[in-house]
Amino acid sequence: MTPRRTGHAEPLRPAATAAVAVPRRAGEQARPPRAERATRAVVRVLGRLPEAVQRLIAGRPVVIDGQRLFTEVQMVLRLLNAVPDSDFSRLPLGRARARIDAEARLFGGDWPLGFVEDITLPTRGGTVPARVYRSDPTRPSRGTVVYFHGGGWVVGSIDSADSACRFIAARSDVTVISVGYRLAPEHPFPAGVEDAVDAYRWVRSHPEWGTWVAVAGDSAGGNLSAAVCAATLSDEAGPPDFQLLFFPVTDLSAKHRSYRLFSEGFFLTERQMDWYRGHYLRDEADARDPLASPLLGELTGHPPAHVAVSGFDVLRDEGLAYAGKLAAAGVPVTTQLVEGHIHAFVNASGVGRESSRAFAASVRALADALPPPR
Repeated sequence: MTPRRTGHAEPLRPAATAAVAVPRRAGEQARPPRAERATRAVVRVLGRLPEAVQRLIAGRPVVIDGQRLFTEVQMVLRLLNAVPDSDFSRLPLGRARARIDAEARLFGGDWPLGFVEDITLPTRGGTVPARVYRSDPTRPSRGTVVYFHGGGWVVGSIDSADSACRFIAARSDVTVISVGYRLAPEHPFPAGVEDAVDAYRWVRSHPEWGTWVAVAGDSAGGNLSAAVCAATLSDEAGPPDFQLLFFPVTDLSAKHRSYRLFSEGFFLTERQMDWYRGHYLRDEADARDPLASPLLGELTGHPPAHVAVSGFDVLRDEGLAYAGKLAAAGVPVTTQLVEGHIHAFVNASGVGRESSRAFAASVRALADALPPPR
């Protein structure tokens, strides 16, 4: 079945066929400011404390809907929620974007790689920044993962996704290409979808990047990954070979039960999701477009998927619903419910133990889907 495409997308105009490299030292990671490095060191010390000590800081266990919040996560949440102006949706847009990038550096892990390069990719809207990751460039890559960062289509960047992309590249024989799609409100729906689709098509049309191509992303990036799968079903080269979705936004037309259970206090709040939605969508009709709300689309013929969701997350139920609808449509899908965690655990692999464990399990699902080594 031909997927429904948004009526607002422009046809893909001819563009440069080659990515443009931007000088960057192999494996280089940006060095954060001194004060930020000090805070980062403290956070990592807290994450390594014995659970009994963390429990003293965290307070009494939190149990909701039969799920118990991980002790280390509850401890960090208690500290975060005590910070003044911790809700970025109340900040000016520029400061909100800077805050998200800083939080990613604060909680992300250090994963040295053999090769990292900044490039630009051609799209119908011009060009977008991207970053290429390889663990060991001397070994053949088994495939390519086109990654889309989270941040509600409003905040986030290839910098905020840097740690997550390094983690994937370090633990699999794949090339990861992180795409910095256009953000709202400057570029509302469907601009981000167009950039995501065009970036995927560009990678797919250049087999030197790998003939096996997956899409992956967290939150809004998971939403864009699902949209790419829908928008490319009828492409001559076909849709992605696999989709790796971390706590994806799948339904902007309704609030599922998990919104009521976890509306505030668990990192991603209902207020923040409303803020994202208000910046991203132009009108209510957009919310019913399957490229904005993939749960509303026809999913027959979509590529195999791994859907990872967090237990204490407003997006939990729509992510589970999407995995269930994929399965009902005959799509091979594995579902990972990390009951004791909150939204965005892939961006917190440098703190504690539970984020890395959950993330590693997701990457194993990706590795299991890869073609055999040559």
